Amino acid sequence: MRDAPFIDILLQVIRTLRRTYDRRARDHGLTLSRARTLTALARHDGVTQTELAAELAIEAPTLKRQIDALVADGFVAREPLDGDGRKNALVLTARGRDSAIVEFTGRLRREVLAGIPPEDLAKAAEVLTRITQNLKRMDKS
Repeated sequence: MRDAPFIDILLQVIRTLRRTYDRRARDHGLTLSRARTLTALARHDGVTQTELAAELAIEAPTLKRQIDALVADGFVAREPLDGDGRKNALVLTARGRDSAIVEFTGRLRREVLAGIPPEDLAKAAEVLTRITQNLKRMDKS
């Protein structure tokens, strides 16, 4: 089957990326999932957990566990939303906005993609987006 090597390589990339990121992120108290959550929150500071889960395309209970850990580690705070006592806004703390963490994430992304021409990255992104769409369509059937 001609598709098997591509899927196998894709799975290997995912495992290697997570392992590498987690190993390097330990000094900052992060994992790949938590760093991804922090990065999204940096772009959308003050959103609710439901809104952030939608942005990250993950289930709310999964995000809740990540947010609980980030709150416990001092990266994120929950602040009551004005007018709705049941909802909280998620905001970055000073530690969550720490430039060392932002720099770490940027440096790792640059290292991972080093030497790959922009046009190749664009094509790869196009292919991966299509794979994601196919998977979502399969989930609906």
